[in-house]
Amino acid sequence: MSVYKTDNINELIKDNPYVGRGIIIGKSKDGKKAAFAYFIMGRSENSRNRIFEETPEGVFTKPFDVSKVEDPSLIIYSAIKSIDNKTIVTNGDQTDTIYDFIKAGKSFEESLETREFEPDAPNLTPRISGMLTFNDNDFTYKMSILKSGDAEGTVCNRYTFSYNPLPGLGHFIHTYNHDGNPIPTFTGEPERVEIPDDIDTFTNDIWTGLNENNKISLYVRYIDLETKKEENRLINKNK
Repeated sequence: MSVYKTDNINELIKDNPYVGRGIIIGKSKDGKKAAFAYFIMGRSENSRNRIFEETPEGVFTKPFDVSKVEDPSLIIYSAIKSIDNKTIVTNGDQTDTIYDFIKAGKSFEESLETREFEPDAPNLTPRISGMLTFNDNDFTYKMSILKSGDAEGTVCNRYTFSYNPLPGLGHFIHTYNHDGNPIPTFTGEPERVEIPDDIDTFTNDIWTGLNENNKISLYVRYIDLETKKEENRLINKNK
C-alpha cells in the first residue's frame, strides 16, 4: 500500500463504532479553500448530553439538558477560537491555553508543553489539537496529540505534525483507534483523507460515516483563501 494513499473520510470511519473526537484539516481539491472539521462522539449519558453552539467568540460545547450534567470538567469547553491570522481547534480546554500563548507571542508547541492527556483513567484520553495559520492567500497547519506513555499515566508523550497544504488532501487525527475497555489510544501519524470542493459533500461524508449511536455533534468550516469568506455547517444530534 502506498504511503500516499488518501481515503474518503466516510469509507475510513463507517465501520468503526468509536473513533472518539476527531479533527480534520486540509485544502479543497480546487486549491481555493482551507477546510477543517471537528466532531465529538460519546458512550456515556454524560458525554452524549451535549451540543455545539456557535458564538462570535467561537464554537463551544454546552449541555443539551442542564439537569442531566454529571461532571462538566472534561466535556464543556471552547472547541474553536481565532486570534490574529490563526484558527485553533481542539478537543478540550487546551484551546484556551493555545489562544493565551499565541496572544502572548509564544508558539503552538510551547503552549502544549504545559498540558497533557486527560485525567480520565483508565482511558487517559489524548488531547488532540490543530491550528491553521493564514498568510498571503494560503495557509499552513499543525496538528498535535498528547498521550500517555503507559497504561498508568506515568508520563505524557507529545507529538506535533506540521503541514504545507496540498489540494484535495487533509489530515485526520482522532482520540481513539476504535472501541474498547479501556479505549485504545490513537496511534501513528494523522490519516490522509480527501477534501472535496463542496462543504456539504464533506459534511455529509463525515456525519453519515460516524456511528449512529455514538455521534453527537459536527462542525465544518471552509475559508476562501482569496476573499476570506467563511462557510460553516453545524450539526447537533440533540435538537
